[in-house]
Amino acid sequence: MTSPSVENANLANSKLSVVGAGSVGTSIAYAALIRGSARQIALYDIDTKKVEAEVHDLAHGTQFTPTSVVTGGSDISVVKDSSVIIITAGARQKPGQTRLDLAGVNAGIMTKLVPDLLEQAPNAVLVLVTNPCDVLTVVAHKVSGLPVNRVLSTGTLLDTSRLRWAIAQWAGVALSNVHAAMFGEHGDTEFPIWSSASIAQIPIREWTDANGKRSFSEEGLAQIAHDTVHAAYSIIEGKGATNYAIGLAGARLVEAILGDQRKIWPLSSVLTNYRGVSGVALSVPSLVGPSGIQRTFEFPMDAHEIGMLNKSAAAIRATLNAIGF
Repeated sequence: MTSPSVENANLANSKLSVVGAGSVGTSIAYAALIRGSARQIALYDIDTKKVEAEVHDLAHGTQFTPTSVVTGGSDISVVKDSSVIIITAGARQKPGQTRLDLAGVNAGIMTKLVPDLLEQAPNAVLVLVTNPCDVLTVVAHKVSGLPVNRVLSTGTLLDTSRLRWAIAQWAGVALSNVHAAMFGEHGDTEFPIWSSASIAQIPIREWTDANGKRSFSEEGLAQIAHDTVHAAYSIIEGKGATNYAIGLAGARLVEAILGDQRKIWPLSSVLTNYRGVSGVALSVPSLVGPSGIQRTFEFPMDAHEIGMLNKSAAAIRATLNAIGF
């Protein structure tokens, strides 16, 4: 069965450009190639030898994929006329290093890179994956001059997938039955919305095992939250980078944007008076479409969760102030 995104007529002339031919960028390109997320995929990196090798490796498999056009190189013109540009370029997060530690150097990269990209593709939706992605979403928005909706980050989209996977494993159910989300910063201050989390419409705190015993204690929920927040650190320690899952998340987001699939996911964009939070980018429920973020929703939160949202906002704001944004 062909995926809905491939069948959608809006994809006929679509172009996805991925900036950065490292492990994350190539994983996004690979996932998008396999899924047919866009009609054309371009890969851009300043390392000529590396990017040309990656493009050839991807292109050699196009006999077996829905997408047949793969281009790329070290000349920024390869992104020309892109519909969506996903930015993964920047300094890599090192073992033990927080995402916010990366802010200064990667903000400098974005200040130069974003205007150059928009010169080639002035109508593109920009998606930030480079960390710290929330901080860089604010930076990219300011240096681009684009409306807020056209600059976004994958934010806690992947973290939400990690959370749901962990809950499904704990409860022994199919992942599709789990409804839960991570909000806030894509980093150390992100938090789950336990107050409305459910499994097959049963509130998570009321979920019971086969013997009628409640499966999720407060300690258990805290452990799941901790493991979700720190998942990337353990993976980076073991293999140097997280790339496959974000590759899939990025490709799926591209499909939702280009195919106008009306998906609502936790994504990061610059907020204005969202529960009193303004001027910072945090992940909240967001409707995505061809113009990027079409609408955000004020999701029900309890007092603790609202406090955590404000804590995330303060962390992002402090970093922005520290780097001069």
